[in-house]
Amino acid sequence: MTALEIPAGTVRLEGDLAEVPGSGKVVVFAHGSGSSRHSPRNRRVAEFLNGQGFGTLLFDLLTREEEEMDARTARLRFDIGLLAGRLGQVVAWLREDGSPPAVGLFGASTGAAAALVTAARQPGDVTAVVSRGGRPDLAGPALAAVRAPTLLVVGGQDPQVLGLNEEALAAMDPAAGHRLAVVPGAGHLFEEPGALEEVGRLTARWFREHLPDPSLQM
Repeated sequence: MTALEIPAGTVRLEGDLAEVPGSGKVVVFAHGSGSSRHSPRNRRVAEFLNGQGFGTLLFDLLTREEEEMDARTARLRFDIGLLAGRLGQVVAWLREDGSPPAVGLFGASTGAAAALVTAARQPGDVTAVVSRGGRPDLAGPALAAVRAPTLLVVGGQDPQVLGLNEEALAAMDPAAGHRLAVVPGAGHLFEEPGALEEVGRLTARWFREHLPDPSLQM
């Protein structure tokens, strides 16, 4: 794993990139409210994806100073415009070189809204999206513009978030192939035995189906 500082406008964001030789597929993680690239749940999913042949990039959506301020005020974690702008800049940075990878986005909580807004704004850069216990409803009008196939994963014991995800799915274009997957018996954080492993399996299957093999695009 390589530690990075990624330029994003006027700031530099800390990230960890795990490359899988020959893969050409990278999943970028957008963490949720009050979390960071050190989220143990996202890291477990990322490690599973690495084992399945996907590169991963986990990065902090906020600088250290911003995280300290947000810990006191909880304001920036819900600034979807700011978070999506940062995520979009990181995706563009990732695709700058001569052989850009196929990029998928994995968003949790408010990071899911940022991922969907980014997918709507940059359809040529984002190929597929997965949301884990996310708040896609916070993407607002951008939902209807998302063309990247999106999988919304929600715990069966998380009724409020499940309802919000059902409403978000109804606002999205069904022609794009979006889908909702419910993990039975799982709560919001997927802490139950086997729940996070099921998230990993669903995520890997989705990205296998929807992230093209760059070697076949030549």
